[in-house]
Amino acid sequence: MSTKPSHILGMNARYKLTSLNSGASKKYGFSKLRTKALMKEHSIATAEIYHTFDAMEDLDQINWHTVPAPFVIKPASGSAGKGVWVIKKKDTVKLTWQDSDGNTVTEDDLTLHVRNILDGEYSTWGSEHKAIVEEMITADPRIARHAYRGTPDIRVIIFNSVPVMAMIRLPTKESHGRANLDQGAVGLGIDLATGVTTYGVQGKAKQIYFLPSSSKRKVNGIMIPYWKQTLITAVKAANAAGYIFMGADLFIHETKGPMIVELNGFPGLSIQLANRAGLKRRIERVEDLDVRDAEHGVKIAQALFAEHFSDKLMAEEGLQIIPVNPTALVYGSEKQSMTITSLINTSRFRSMISEKLAQELGLVDLDDLLWQQQEGLEGKLPVIEVKLKIKNRLFKTAMVVGKRLDRTRHKIELGKNDLSGFLIGEVDS
Repeated sequence: MSTKPSHILGMNARYKLTSLNSGASKKYGFSKLRTKALMKEHSIATAEIYHTFDAMEDLDQINWHTVPAPFVIKPASGSAGKGVWVIKKKDTVKLTWQDSDGNTVTEDDLTLHVRNILDGEYSTWGSEHKAIVEEMITADPRIARHAYRGTPDIRVIIFNSVPVMAMIRLPTKESHGRANLDQGAVGLGIDLATGVTTYGVQGKAKQIYFLPSSSKRKVNGIMIPYWKQTLITAVKAANAAGYIFMGADLFIHETKGPMIVELNGFPGLSIQLANRAGLKRRIERVEDLDVRDAEHGVKIAQALFAEHFSDKLMAEEGLQIIPVNPTALVYGSEKQSMTITSLINTSRFRSMISEKLAQELGLVDLDDLLWQQQEGLEGKLPVIEVKLKIKNRLFKTAMVVGKRLDRTRHKIELGKNDLSGFLIGEVDS
């Protein structure tokens, strides 16, 4: 991994971040029941609960044959997938069930598993021993086809209401159909801007380039459905629970979209390996930003942490050659557009747009700024989202708004952040 060691978030640094969370928010990380109640209160999608068990006596109240299959039995305070049992279907003739491994399950088996949960066999230390029977979420087939038996899930790390990193966890044969890296599942990093997978690990550290289920399916280039909605849902859940730093786990349903599984106040750090990027560096970049709401937080994330992976895929098919002063079509807030001359400036990281041009296009809205950025002698300047087209590439990016470009022929300076997928040629005549 080429990431600098100083960018990596370690165990001690993670502990300091979790200390920023209030005691009230931490309770949601230790209780799936609290989390589900909170999600329902805030109209955030989550699995429906069919039954809860607080004590052994509650087993007298359930008729297993009335529970709609498929369903899941799990501890209310478990972790790492321990004690989670997926029941896939019911045999209405034999009055038995079949689990995700194809085993036949009886009513006594179901009852015994709940008893084990209530005895504390799978629960997190110090928590109450409760059991849940809930709806099993069927994964969107566009991602389910890459998993072995179980349901893939999405982990999104949130800090200061901004998604800073994400990955999809795919169950494997080695992990026995569970989306758990400790047990051998696959983790694929996800480009926050596009929802396209980038890099992969199996288990905690083994880097992979092809999925275990297929020697031909690369780990990169898989599009995650409902991507922007997934990020917004994760941030809304974090804000509802009052978390500053946390990991949200979600399932992606084919028609219902993203659904919260649980909130984790102590998220694992292997997500950095799956993304080949450091959490510490990303967190530092958003810790002082004023984030208004979930949508604003997602906009910031997609502007700051874009991998431009789609550009890399395009580049594999053939780089587009542009001059150092390419013509660009810039779009305004009312879908109007303006053709302007830009200039490539590789000494800049982020592109800059003329303040006058931005105002003419209606892009400078004080209520819709991404953030403010220190810019040399000009001080703090607003950063806005700009949609533009150069050659055949249509994209959105974050640009600094600067007055100095009002006096120049070129109204946009293109920084290194927006040049991947392009090859620089000569000056246009």
